[in-house]
Amino acid sequence: MLTASASLLLIVDMQDKLLPAIHDTDALRGRVARLAQVARLLSVPVWATEHWPQKIGATHADLALHVDRVVSKTHFNACREVDFLAHWSAGRTRILLTGTEAHICVLQTGLGLAQAGYEPVLVLDGIGSRRTSDQLAASERWRHHGLETVTSEMAIYEWLETPAHPAFRDVLKLVK
Repeated sequence: MLTASASLLLIVDMQDKLLPAIHDTDALRGRVARLAQVARLLSVPVWATEHWPQKIGATHADLALHVDRVVSKTHFNACREVDFLAHWSAGRTRILLTGTEAHICVLQTGLGLAQAGYEPVLVLDGIGSRRTSDQLAASERWRHHGLETVTSEMAIYEWLETPAHPAFRDVLKLVK
């Protein structure tokens, strides 16, 4: 089970110039924004990566509002960036991955995190690609490597643990 105290939400490359090419981008952006808002309410750090931000732009403004740290990168696998793992939050071993593109940067970063000893968790309704076939292939490859998948609501309710949680009503407003 996921716990808020051991989790970190990573938003991969949800940048202004890339998002218009992503299948069903508005719905994807809304789901990731909602998950990021809940993460902040439950004290789960939210990080974002930006691939070549000088060319592809910054993280979309709707998402950037909820991000604690942004890491610029030039590699598809963010773990290959010198500063990425060096500043990782202590005790945050369950890394929930969202973002674009599912079959490139999200997948490679997830595999890199697993290789580095972390427990990456793919948020299935929080990833996107230009083509749905690429997104499906990424999910299949993720499972092939024995890595965990969840939906955003699965993560939210596991983080909450109980309706007695002090933030439950605020979270419920975001979920419904």
